[in-house]
This record gives sequence, structure tokens and C-alpha cells, in this order.
Amino acid sequence: MATDYTTQVTATPDTDKLDGLRKLTHILYALYAIFWLTGGITALIAIVVNYVKRDDTRGTLYASHFAWQIRTFWWSIVWTVVGGFMFVTVLLFPVAIALWSVLSLWMLYRIVKGWLYLNDRKPMYPDQQF
Repeated sequence: MATDYTTQVTATPDTDKLDGLRKLTHILYALYAIFWLTGGITALIAIVVNYVKRDDTRGTLYASHFAWQIRTFWWSIVWTVVGGFMFVTVLLFPVAIALWSVLSLWMLYRIVKGWLYLNDRKPMYPDQQF
């Protein structure tokens, strides 16, 4: 009996590329998620990878995830520095602690939301093209 190969699904280069980008995006979310445990080193690695691989994601839903991750990283840097300036003043010390607490929750929210959207294969910004 002859085997019918017409019904078998074969991987195309585009499918392989998208699968690779999906795995990479999962890894990047994981790196961002554990940055608290590594003193920020994994976030630095992740942001470098985001910029290096950004062109490969153009036109895919992963481009929106990369934009989401990049924006999260840079806004967290801005607010960490603002909190640092407040920290060095005695009067604004409690405000700095509150700011960093809110920042940590905001970052956790963005990591979880992004990862869940990635899991559901949804873009972060459905109305925008990257």
C-alpha cells in the first residue's frame, strides 16, 4: 500500500522562523522575569537580544512583544533613576521606596501580561504595525 504524502504537513522556512522567534520571545520574558534575582544582569542580556533580533521580528506579532519589552526596560530605567535621586535625599526617601515598590509591581504586570499574550499568540499592540 502506497503512503499518501499529500496530507503531511511540512515545515517551511517561515514556519521555522516564527517558531524560533516565539521560543526566543519566551526566553526573553523569562530573562526579564528573573532579573530581580540576578541584580539586573538578565535584563541587560535581554535588552541586547531585543535590539539585535528586532529586525527579524518586523511584520510579525513578535515585533509588538519586542516593542513591549523594550519600552518596559527603558521606562523602568527612567523610574529607577528618578527613585535613586529621591533616595539620596532624606526627605524623599519614603517616596523613593514607594516609587520602587510601584515600579516593581508595574514591571511584574507588564511581564505577566506580555507573557500571557504571547502564550495566546496575541500581539501587544493590535492596532499598530511594527
